[in-house]
Amino acid sequence: MARALEQARRAALVGEVPVGAILVRGSVLLAEGHNRTVTRPDPTAHAEVEVLRRAAARVGDWRLGGCTLFVTLEPCAQCAGAIVLARIDRVVYAAADPKAGMAGSLGNLLQDARLNHRAELTAGVLADEASRLLRSFFRARRNQLDAK
Repeated sequence: MARALEQARRAALVGEVPVGAILVRGSVLLAEGHNRTVTRPDPTAHAEVEVLRRAAARVGDWRLGGCTLFVTLEPCAQCAGAIVLARIDRVVYAAADPKAGMAGSLGNLLQDARLNHRAELTAGVLADEASRLLRSFFRARRNQLDAK
């Protein structure tokens, strides 16, 4: 998760919402990345999707079984759907997202019994650090808007 947090800090430096992710298979890092919705511009360029795309390209397969995704914010509906489609075995996230989280906050797509795949979930790993980073980013953004 520390490496995902480093990616989140990189996102903040370029004006992106500070969310970072990494994908590992065993002890092998397959991909890492952060939000790029602003810099692309692409509404689907969330950290999780960026990492899934890179990992799939690297291994030459859209099926990413045997992998663990570490992400600094609870996945949204889009990302949770992509995680299920990619057959990710485990998701570890830091901060909960009560407004958009679909790994337990608003719903739980990652473990919905109606779907053909379910991921193991671990929540709250380094949550305080991830939450501080997000709060700091949005506080600075509000201050910039107030200054105008």
